[in-house]
Amino acid sequence: MMKAGIIRCQQTEDMCPGSTDFKIAQEGKCAFAETGPVEIIGFVSCGGCPGKKAVTRAKMMVERGAQIIAFASCIKNGNPIGFPCPHFEKMREAVVKKLGAEVKVIEWTH
Repeated sequence: MMKAGIIRCQQTEDMCPGSTDFKIAQEGKCAFAETGPVEIIGFVSCGGCPGKKAVTRAKMMVERGAQIIAFASCIKNGNPIGFPCPHFEKMREAVVKKLGAEVKVIEWTH
């Protein structure tokens, strides 16, 4: 079973416990359909706008065994507040650049 770390939007922490992220990861559904079930080894926020802490937090999770870094749907799709992160593209690019090709980056969860 592969190991994944999830980065979520700090703005949604008080409205979403992340239970759907954990469920679909465990079941290998939605964004995890390609990888199959994964073990979540970290669930952290981006650190708040503009998401600068996402890079160091992603690296930290990889150092602790994550083979996949997934951005929770609250960042890319705006769930549950209906407002996608305006910093998502730059945040994703910075994470990909820092981690390199050996770590799979998933842009959404459910």
